[in-house]
Amino acid sequence: MTAWAKCFDPTGARYGIPTYPWRYAPDGLATRRQLRARGLRPGGQPIAGQALLPRFRRAPLVAYFYRIDLAKPVRPMTSRKWGALALAMHARRTCPKCQITYSYCIPPSLGMCVLCAYPDDQN
Repeated sequence: MTAWAKCFDPTGARYGIPTYPWRYAPDGLATRRQLRARGLRPGGQPIAGQALLPRFRRAPLVAYFYRIDLAKPVRPMTSRKWGALALAMHARRTCPKCQITYSYCIPPSLGMCVLCAYPDDQN
């Protein structure tokens, strides 16, 4: 049995939900990202299918599909949500040690700006 044949189960007998090989899903199904690109969201509907991409010595990649006709429009951003997002991004750009706000996000691996993390490496 080839890898493509293991991923083809349109009835859902093997995996419980209809399964297709990568890039071979039928029309009318879309992933979350594809729905978002169309301005839609799943809206609480169950998973309608999945796509599998077999990989060597690892578990296959899985993409879940939702029905486009049951998808709902994305909720619009309110002024409160925009404000909360702006505050969160400001906190990510502010160094907790020196309190300087940068134009980029502080690396989470350092937890502070580069100048505070490596003070001896400055000229």
